[in-house]
Amino acid sequence: MIIDILSLFPNMFENVFSTSIIAKAIEKKMLSINLLDLRDFAFNKNRQVDDYPYGGDSGMVIKPEPVFEAYDFLEWKDIPVIYFTPQGRVLNQNIIKEYLEKPRIAIISGHYKELDQRVRDQLVTDEISIGDFVLSGGELPAMIFVDALARLQDGVISDITSALQDSFEDGLLGVPQYTRPAEYRGLKVPDLLLQGNHKEIHKWQEEQAYKLTKERRPDLLDEE
Repeated sequence: MIIDILSLFPNMFENVFSTSIIAKAIEKKMLSINLLDLRDFAFNKNRQVDDYPYGGDSGMVIKPEPVFEAYDFLEWKDIPVIYFTPQGRVLNQNIIKEYLEKPRIAIISGHYKELDQRVRDQLVTDEISIGDFVLSGGELPAMIFVDALARLQDGVISDITSALQDSFEDGLLGVPQYTRPAEYRGLKVPDLLLQGNHKEIHKWQEEQAYKLTKERRPDLLDEE
């Protein structure tokens, strides 16, 4: 998978993409990331990419020209172009899976007040939000999105069944997990998990997942 990321601050990504799961996906050649500076596509010598909004609103808006120029130069016409915005559909695991098999994806990381609407109307194919709050730019959402994609690439996680048991994979939240020692400071691991009865353990896990989801995310349950 190739991911192009157009940003005013491409350096923000370097540490994140050079460590942990994303770095492993890149090393295994399951993922290739191109970080692109929007200012490289600006029209004037000052590399200006923003201007005041029409209509008298406060703040600054990213101009259409550099984004359209980048779109043409990078030949994004036939690939998904994602823009992260609070106005988009809320990111979830199903959306990650929608993009998992795409050979190439483009991401526009907005900044300032907004991105010129003509870019959104003509170039962007999907608008995604990571929640009901506002950040200073689209860089952090882009990192989250790439991480979620990277960990599901073939061979990146040594035991893919671990990822498939995570929250949201089956529509429920993940179950409580324990490891050694079996007792610490008087706090004990549930006896059932120590007995090796996989059928009973699986039943317990299903019950715990349902209980936790009902308590914390009842919106995930399709119940009348």
